[in-house]
Amino acid sequence: MASRPHDYQVLIAGGGPTGISLAVLLARRGISVLVVEKEADIYPLPRGAHIDHEIMRIFQEVGAADRIAETSRTSSEYKFINAKRKILMQFSGSDLLGPGGWPHANMIHQPSVERAVRDQLSGLKNAQLESATELTGFEDQGDGVVATLMSDAGTRDVRVRFLIGADGARSPVRKAADIAVEDLGFEEPWLVIDTLVDDPSRLPSANIQLCDPARPTTCVAMSEGRHRWEFMIKPGEDPEAVSSDASIARLLEPWDVAGAVRLERKAVYTFRALVAKEWRKGNVILAGDAAHMMPPFAGQGLCSGIRDAANLAWKLAEVLTERAAPDLLDSYQVEREPNVRAIISMAVMMGKTVCITNPVSAFLRDTKFRVAGMLGLLPKGPPAYPPITTGEILKGSPAAGSYFPQFLDQDDISTRLDDVLGPGAWLIAQRTAKVPDDGLNILSLDDLALQPFRDDIAYWLAQNKAEAVLVRADRYVFGTGRAEDLQAAWRQAVYC
Repeated sequence: MASRPHDYQVLIAGGGPTGISLAVLLARRGISVLVVEKEADIYPLPRGAHIDHEIMRIFQEVGAADRIAETSRTSSEYKFINAKRKILMQFSGSDLLGPGGWPHANMIHQPSVERAVRDQLSGLKNAQLESATELTGFEDQGDGVVATLMSDAGTRDVRVRFLIGADGARSPVRKAADIAVEDLGFEEPWLVIDTLVDDPSRLPSANIQLCDPARPTTCVAMSEGRHRWEFMIKPGEDPEAVSSDASIARLLEPWDVAGAVRLERKAVYTFRALVAKEWRKGNVILAGDAAHMMPPFAGQGLCSGIRDAANLAWKLAEVLTERAAPDLLDSYQVEREPNVRAIISMAVMMGKTVCITNPVSAFLRDTKFRVAGMLGLLPKGPPAYPPITTGEILKGSPAAGSYFPQFLDQDDISTRLDDVLGPGAWLIAQRTAKVPDDGLNILSLDDLALQPFRDDIAYWLAQNKAEAVLVRADRYVFGTGRAEDLQAAWRQAVYC
């Protein structure tokens, strides 16, 4: 007996940045998508504070980057300072363009980001968002998932090929799929204060981690007109007392911002480091906070979810158009988890550096930083994150798994490589590649479209001693070598 047809190819539970971005990326590849979000509208107050150049590049493909850039801010410096306000470590250059073709660090207003992305979804005929709708249960039947949805209109079942749980840290999808979580051993309660700024001249120009054992504190810019402080709640303290208005006024006194800012939001969060043990279980896949949680010190929580979406989108599209077997999706966790774990390790290290409350331990930490600084061992710029080391890459070829830069037209820096070449995978060769089109955008350096970027790409190829490069749709390098060999290897890796 033939199986019932699917109502949608993909159901995404969770209408946050990860779920909506994934929906747009899929719909633009011709995949039918339904997103369900239990809340009636976007949460109106700030949450995530930062996105990096890679994420802006993904939002560029989504169609929302320019609008997001209009409301975001950059900061050139990120400082770790001690109780005496002496610099322990400092990153500079966060306002400069990163390899993704956008500034390294972009301080955002999350509701504005979500609105910009949702507006892109609303214009796509094969994508639908149902707000105030909750996924209450599902059954994976092997050839698809039957999900039960509840809204004011009642309860109904929908049949889909894949269910994506992008439903946050508490993830009902993860729990219903009986997927265990690994606790990586970091748990600290913090008070988060978001403010509206009336006098920006009285605020720090740099983002700051105050490593003061009396009260570890984070102070960062947000989008235009907003600023955030985060205060560690020390052992034995009552979170409710620490978060009272009177306590907040005392906590802000050393920053001398009375009259310069107004309180917009206060919330107590417990910062944790967790990773789901399975990111795919049959036809159920996790993304974003449902798959991983991290302390905010590296500013990579939201970023990691959007990277999940970019990695998943092209693979799901290949499977759902029957160009690739479902096994291609096994590479999702294989590729993404090492990157996420490395970022979590960095965030935990930064958190443990900041969260020292013992004065003697703080003195020893400060001493180690001074010595490391004298020896030139401290990083100077924004951190880089690990490349893909296994999965759908041509292992052994130079630059395989690395991030391929988005070059800009130096005569018109508003013209970016991705906008010219478009979505999908690219095969770029030094000379005309006389190979049949296999779903790749095949170009040579002589092609007119590449002329604004020709010198930069030629230099990249020369650096990697490569005749050609195959760039995946998520802008990671599949491999380098001869064009014909790359195409054959790509076909073997993805389509067989």
